[in-house]
Amino acid sequence: MSANHLLESTEQKSLRRAVGDLARRYGPAYFQAKARAGQPVEELWAEAGKLGYLGVNLPAEYGGGGAGITELSIVLEELGAAGCPLLMMIVSPAICGTVIARFGTEEQKRQWLPGLADGSRRMAFGITEPDAGSNSHRISTVARRDGEDWVLSGRKVFISGIDHADAVLFVGRTEDARTGRLKPALFVVPRDTPGFEYTAIPMELTAPEKQFQVFLDDVRLPPEALVGDEDAGLLQLFAGLNPERIMTAAFTLGMARYALSTAVEYAKTRTVWDAPIGAHQGIAHPLAQCSIEVELARLMMQKAAHLYDAGDDLGAGEAANMAKYAAGEASCRAVDQAVHTLGGNGLTQEYGLAALITATRVGRIAPVSREMILNYVAQHTLGLPRSY
Repeated sequence: MSANHLLESTEQKSLRRAVGDLARRYGPAYFQAKARAGQPVEELWAEAGKLGYLGVNLPAEYGGGGAGITELSIVLEELGAAGCPLLMMIVSPAICGTVIARFGTEEQKRQWLPGLADGSRRMAFGITEPDAGSNSHRISTVARRDGEDWVLSGRKVFISGIDHADAVLFVGRTEDARTGRLKPALFVVPRDTPGFEYTAIPMELTAPEKQFQVFLDDVRLPPEALVGDEDAGLLQLFAGLNPERIMTAAFTLGMARYALSTAVEYAKTRTVWDAPIGAHQGIAHPLAQCSIEVELARLMMQKAAHLYDAGDDLGAGEAANMAKYAAGEASCRAVDQAVHTLGGNGLTQEYGLAALITATRVGRIAPVSREMILNYVAQHTLGLPRSY
C-alpha cells in the first residue's frame, strides 16, 4: 500500500463530509425511533440513493458512481458515525451489487444494478445455514438441474431484511458431474417465488432490519437466475464476501465513532466535584485508548478496500479479515467504555448507547466469527498447521 493511499483524495473527503451532513439531518433520534418500532429507515435510504451514495461503488453505465468499495465504506462509516448505521448497505450494494457487476450477464446487470444504485430496489443475501455456521464449505442448500430450469432446496438463517427486499442472492451448491462433489453457485430468487418462505427470528437487537430464517422447498428457477458461471465456485463467492468483511468493519467503526463522540462530549460537560469528568485520567485515558484502536482498525479497513479496488483479491482477503477482526474488537471496547463514561445515563434511551452494545457485538460474530479469522491468519498469514 503506497503512502499516497494512506491519505484520502479531495473527492473522498468531500464525499465523507456530504454523507455526514445528510446523516446528521436525520440523526440518531430518527434512527432509534425507527429501530425501536421495527420499521425500515425508508426516508434516509431513499434520499441516500437519490444522492448517489448507495451505489457509489457500482458501474457508472448502470447508474452507479463508478467508484469502489473504498468510497462505499466511507458512506457507511459516516452514516454510522452520525448515529444512522445502515446494515442493508453491506448486503444490497456491497455484496449483491458487486457480485452482479462482476459476474452477472448483461441482462442481469440492466435488471438489477440501476435499482440497487438509486435505492429503489434492494437485494438480500442468503449464505448462512443452521448446520453450517461459519463453514461455507458445508452449505447444504442444493441446486439441481431439471431440464433447462434449476430447482433449489434448503434452509437459511439470519438473513437480513428479506421483508423489504425485492429478491435474495442465495448461495447454493451444484453437483460436479465429473467428480460428484458439490460446489457453490449463486442464484437470484425474487421474494414472491413459489416455494420460498421466510419467518422472522425474534432478536435481542434494536435495528430497523429484521432477521429471518428461510425455507426453500423445490424452488423452481429459470436458467437466467444463475449468476455467473456454475463452474467458477469460490471465486465468485469471495468476490462478495471480501466486500462484506470490509463493509462490516465500516458498519461497526461508524457506531464506535458515534459512541466515542457521545462519550467525549459528555465527559467535557458533566461536572462532578467542580471539574469535568473528562479531566480525570481514569475517564480520559480509556477513551484515548479506544480512539487509537478505532483509528488503527480504520487504517486496516482502508488498506483492505484499496487492495480490493485494485483487483488484488488474495491480498484483499487477508486484509479484509484483519480489518473485520480489528473493527469488531475496537468497536466493542469503545461502546463499552462510552456506556461506562456516562454511567447510568449510558443505559438510557436518551443517549442511545446501550443498544450499541448488542449492535457492535454483531461485528465480532458476523459474517464470520473472530475465532475463524484467527484460524485464517494463523494458517494463511503465519503458515501454521490447519487446526480444524
